[in-house]
Amino acid sequence: MSSPVFFLLGASHHRTPLDLREKLALSPERLPAFHQTASTLPGIRELAVLNTCNRVEFYGTADSPEAVDRLREAFCGFQGFPAGTFTNIGNRVAGQAAIEHLLTVASGLDSQMLGETEILGQVKDAYAAAQERRTTGPVLNRVFQKAFQHAKYVRTHTAITEGQISVANVAVDLAMKIFGDLSTTRILLLGAGEIGEKTAKAFQSRGAGSLTVASRTLGRAMELATTLDATALPWEHVSSRLSEYSVVVGSTAAPDVVVTLADAEAAIKKRSADPLFFIDLALPRDIDAAVAGLDNVFLYNLDDLARIADENLAARAAEVVHARRIVAEKAASLWRQIEPQAGGGL
Repeated sequence: MSSPVFFLLGASHHRTPLDLREKLALSPERLPAFHQTASTLPGIRELAVLNTCNRVEFYGTADSPEAVDRLREAFCGFQGFPAGTFTNIGNRVAGQAAIEHLLTVASGLDSQMLGETEILGQVKDAYAAAQERRTTGPVLNRVFQKAFQHAKYVRTHTAITEGQISVANVAVDLAMKIFGDLSTTRILLLGAGEIGEKTAKAFQSRGAGSLTVASRTLGRAMELATTLDATALPWEHVSSRLSEYSVVVGSTAAPDVVVTLADAEAAIKKRSADPLFFIDLALPRDIDAAVAGLDNVFLYNLDDLARIADENLAARAAEVVHARRIVAEKAASLWRQIEPQAGGGL
């Protein structure tokens, strides 16, 4: 019997624009159902799903190229996404190249914000979820465990995280350019997840004095508000009270927009000459993209913030080269160890 091959199949911010990433993203509610669908596919032996705002990627072992084809078709059918489009924008590699990609992702070298640290936790979560669903085996277990070890090595033996610009810090800098002193600026955080919390703390570290948290689960909003020494707002009051805030941060996991064009139009009319700044960190997006066309309204999404952060990249170019060299060496070494179990190609 042939050995299974280790593969990567996915799409990321490199070749997939934001509007398509929205359509590919697996919501937390739908992710278990897709795992169930994938578990029935013939020829897929092991599988882990990495699903973030910048990528949806499948790592696993398969008996043949046809098995990976079936996985692609099953995912596209599940999401109602054209398989041909996915092939054009996606990434599919196997063997050592797939291992090198995983190590690059886990190290923060493939992120929109170079060197960001959140991705390693997300990769760990993806692996833990696969373990819980019993879809890992000897190949995935070794590859992921080594990926965590090598990612830590890259971070501690290079300077890729020095001077890094996070999404949160870019957002705060933009707010300060618009409003100046943030001590009297009222900020509304939509969503009570990790990204929103980090953004809220970034605002507070720069002097923001008034912060309100709204979540579809009031208890979660109250919990985060207590942590941040902020106030909680019932979700059903968001639309009617939007005009009271100068900065609105969208970071929910809602499947549809939560601030419509009509909501924003009504809010800006009540604000006289005061601008309204929307920061959309969600995928799918929380803020209707048409809001950007309103007078005195500013809207920045994930891709907008990443483009601003790119200006910081040149200063660390040498460190990136160093880090990628380490990743390539580690991937080659790991591939030599597991090739007897996961040989072949796709």
